[in-house]
Amino acid sequence: MAMRKIYSEIKGMKLKEVPGYFKPMLSVGFVKKSTQRGLDNYHAKYIETDSIEPLYHICFGGMIFSYLVALPNERRHLEHKRHAEQHGHH
Repeated sequence: MAMRKIYSEIKGMKLKEVPGYFKPMLSVGFVKKSTQRGLDNYHAKYIETDSIEPLYHICFGGMIFSYLVALPNERRHLEHKRHAEQHGHH
């Protein structure tokens, strides 16, 4: 939804105008305000309604995070195994 909104806003702009559109959005104050607004919306949608979804967010987010942390090590291991098989090592 947010990407669609941004696209519709910059669609009619000239290329020279686009940096001027994004520059205020990259300020510290704008990022803090947007983050606070997002947290307030999350709190209103999930926490105040006693939803179980935040638990799912933590569980699935934790699984994804642990997978991404372990991925480089696993890829190295598989590459080493493939290399050893190609060269006849056990």
